Amino acid sequence: MSDFLYDEESFTTQKFDWIVWKKIFKFMKPLKKFVILGMISIIVLAVTDIVYPYISAFAIDEIIKPNIDSTTVDLSKLPVLITFFVIFMVIQAIMVYLFIIFAGRVQTELAYNIREKAFNHLQELPFSYYDRTRVGWIMARMTSDSRNLSEILSWGLIDLAWGVFLMVFLTIFMFIINWKLALVILAVVPVLTFVSMFFRKYILKAYRSIRKVNSKITGAYNEDITGAITSKTLVLEDQNFGEFDLLTSDMKRQSIRAHMLQGIYFPIMLFIIFVGMALVYYVGGNMVVAGLSVGTLYLFTNYVWQFFDPVNNIANFYARFQQAQASAERIVSLIETVPDIVDREDVIAKYGTVFDYNTSNFEPLIGEVEFKNVDFKYNVGEQVLTDFSLKVSSGQSVALVGHTGAGKTTIINLISRFYEPTKGEILIDGVDYRERSIGWLHSNLGYVLQTPHLFSGSVMENIRYGKLDATDDEVIDAAKAVEAHGFIMKFEEGYNTECGEGGSRLSVGQKQLVSFARAILADPRILILDEATSSVDTETEQLIQNAINKLLKGRTSFIVAHRLSTIVHADIILVLEDGKIIESGTHRELINKQAAYYKLYTNQYSEEMLELSIR
Repeated sequence: MSDFLYDEESFTTQKFDWIVWKKIFKFMKPLKKFVILGMISIIVLAVTDIVYPYISAFAIDEIIKPNIDSTTVDLSKLPVLITFFVIFMVIQAIMVYLFIIFAGRVQTELAYNIREKAFNHLQELPFSYYDRTRVGWIMARMTSDSRNLSEILSWGLIDLAWGVFLMVFLTIFMFIINWKLALVILAVVPVLTFVSMFFRKYILKAYRSIRKVNSKITGAYNEDITGAITSKTLVLEDQNFGEFDLLTSDMKRQSIRAHMLQGIYFPIMLFIIFVGMALVYYVGGNMVVAGLSVGTLYLFTNYVWQFFDPVNNIANFYARFQQAQASAERIVSLIETVPDIVDREDVIAKYGTVFDYNTSNFEPLIGEVEFKNVDFKYNVGEQVLTDFSLKVSSGQSVALVGHTGAGKTTIINLISRFYEPTKGEILIDGVDYRERSIGWLHSNLGYVLQTPHLFSGSVMENIRYGKLDATDDEVIDAAKAVEAHGFIMKFEEGYNTECGEGGSRLSVGQKQLVSFARAILADPRILILDEATSSVDTETEQLIQNAINKLLKGRTSFIVAHRLSTIVHADIILVLEDGKIIESGTHRELINKQAAYYKLYTNQYSEEMLELSIR
């Protein structure tokens, strides 16, 4: 995978790539039975489509014409005609039902197989993948691209099969009945095919442009609605409207162009069909004078019309198949993305995979962490850590402070094995953590983010994510430990209160406390707090500070601190600058030094005092 974010323009090729499609067709192997049954039903349906006008021709030649020419009415063959029609309708109804069932099954199962494979692979990809890949890009692969491929490989293939078989059977049938009229009709088919393929290509291209603009409009809706407060305070209404107007105007132009192409396409196709019918009437009319039956002439005029649908379907499938090339490439690129961070084969053999861990082989984690001459550089950007060394004893609380870009988040990302050192080693309990599985580490790791994320569901369920088999009492105890129980019980439904999407029904401070309770419930040996109190108001911060100090005991903890007042009791404070430790010690030791930490602390303390005096 490349080092930059993917976007839609990364996959715009229209060139057919058989290697990509072979990989997509593999998803259809379990559905082979339904594909074959769908093909059989569509072949029978194509035959019934040919038989239908023949029944009408039979009625003209055997019932209507003899009765016109005769003075007496003879309806003896009418029961035969009715029997044919009933048999035809029953067979056609059954075939339509079957091909809808089988094609629908293929579409549903294929979309499921693609999405399941892609989603499973997403679980295996490391944090670094999500760090550099747009969420919208991933969502489009899981939704529109998988839907597009499932449709083209189910209904599209069925339509193609129907079109091909109908044209083949029509051609054979026509040559059997009258080869001269067959040649007249076939002379028109290449023109129909060329015109249909030409227009279909540009019509689908036009609608693809509309979808692109529509995606931008949807994004603009989302951005303007979520950023409404910012827009109001910065008086950006007129600018936002102008930008939105440009997008909607572009979509209007694209839509008009697409409809104009459609408006030109169908009349041209109808004109060609009428030309074909005129030729059939001219040649066939002369043949009728020479002895050809009227029913046969009627039959061939119907077949002119019947050539239109399969030609249109084949041209449509060809154009859609070309357009689907980009979707196929994007799906394959996601599924075949090689994770940057993976366990070695011998590690997997011992500890299992992300979907099947052998927890019986998980060694107890004591909590000693050591960086040995670690270098690290992100895929894009400057070197962050160079020859970085640090040793933390089990149960120690380590606070990381420093200006933005100092390397605080990088250190905890490396500890969490979201990334791995480009050089050097990180030892957990004296062993390089690459010698053990990622699952082993993460099962012993608690992580409270600066920006908390809650899932849709109740407060109880969100806390229980820390330990899925936890009892209600254990969940409540975890909430009490972080002083969250009080505000939760004030909700009308208590722990059964729905958090809403992303925790939208809770305040930022409440979400932070719930996520902290979740981490505590997991009872991790290593606890990471990534500026976990930066979004909590001063009153709430005071409530949880005592709980934090108590709960950190016995655990190795790393605290990225925004408010330095929250780390005064840390066992060791590391002041970072440009990926290097420039100062280390306890709060009191660093204050007495009156160097970098002293300046940071006193400046922040002065700012907080100023804010309080203003209030």
